[in-house]
Amino acid sequence: MKIMVVGGGGREHAIIKKLKENKSVTEIYALPGNGGIAADAVCVNIGAKDIGKIVDFAKTNVVDFAVVAPDDPLVLGAVDALESAGVPCFGPDKKAAVIEGSKRFSKELMKKYGIPTAAFETFTDVESALEYVAHCNIPVVIKADGLALGKGVIIAKSRAEAADAVNSMMRDKKFGDSGTTVVIEQFLSGPEVSVLAFTDGKTVKPMVSSMDHKRAGNGDTGLNTGGMGTIAPNPFYTDEIAAECMEKIFLPTINAMCREGRAFKGCLYFGLMLTEDGPRVIEYNCRFGDPETQVVLPLLESDLLEIMQACRNGTLDKTEVRFKNGAAACVVMASDGYPEKYDTGFEIDLSGNKSSEVFVAGAKLESGVLFTSGGRVLGVTAVGDTLDSALETAYADVKRITFKNAYYRDDIGARALSAFKD
Repeated sequence: MKIMVVGGGGREHAIIKKLKENKSVTEIYALPGNGGIAADAVCVNIGAKDIGKIVDFAKTNVVDFAVVAPDDPLVLGAVDALESAGVPCFGPDKKAAVIEGSKRFSKELMKKYGIPTAAFETFTDVESALEYVAHCNIPVVIKADGLALGKGVIIAKSRAEAADAVNSMMRDKKFGDSGTTVVIEQFLSGPEVSVLAFTDGKTVKPMVSSMDHKRAGNGDTGLNTGGMGTIAPNPFYTDEIAAECMEKIFLPTINAMCREGRAFKGCLYFGLMLTEDGPRVIEYNCRFGDPETQVVLPLLESDLLEIMQACRNGTLDKTEVRFKNGAAACVVMASDGYPEKYDTGFEIDLSGNKSSEVFVAGAKLESGVLFTSGGRVLGVTAVGDTLDSALETAYADVKRITFKNAYYRDDIGARALSAFKD
């Protein structure tokens, strides 16, 4: 069976490694993939947003099943195009992917169907937005409406910061057209939880919960990034909270999308805040999170390809989704200076790795040698009976993996460990 995975980062590497466990898979193509993914798939130099070429490749190479992993091609309609060409696909179509493609849409969906989230206002006029932040409660959260590589959210702790955020998005076009409309919402506090869920548009089967570490520096300081590490499961996400989320958030969201004529099939990511008043939705993503995927999929015991096919075919209710006990930890090794200016082109030495799974995010292959080519370079993931043991293994291997200008946080999982001790 020939599989095609669209995308080229650490998330896609994790998906590909898990798909390879299915014995019916004979070939996996990664479009475009990267230097590290090349060890597990045939990398094809076609960009993830080049939908026409992706469809042509799938047809020419008689691809049996496709997985569209990143947000951009999903929002652009890659699944629609592939399905129209006769290629079965995992991922939401364009109408459903808008749940991530437009924060305004997702917030209004939640308001319409009573799904708990932060209070918000939407603005298309910069002066109106500036007037609002001049009088609203501070801190406040300002979000670019469209896709912004996970960086289009600013928590403003002062009115000056709020005004700067509005101007940078709406006037300076920091995120291009994604900031033409902004959503300004109430600041919530509490533990954050990421829950990825398989769904076929009717049935929802959540994956093990996880905790992302977005800030660049230790102690959750510094700039927002695409993610500096993750752990799973999230200790703040109890069985009682999980049941409440299923009743008040997960199923209502899937049902709301169906009522809107936008049935969602694929992986729906719920970014949650556990407030004193109960769980609230902070964001939806229309795909696997990155780097959450790097800790969630290593804990999956069931067959990923079978689950993906069930999501596409509407048979998820008859398909087992089972996760192993224990914990997983992923430490991201980045290029020093990320998420701003950084240098690349340095040789990566993985020979010291003993026990961890290494998911490659930003590397190129030249004459059989890996070199850094991005901000986030590697995700070093370990599975253990406890979070302590998983973190110990991951960090031991991080210290043995080398490349010039390597940077990583050394406190991944610290908040989770303190929660376990409490």
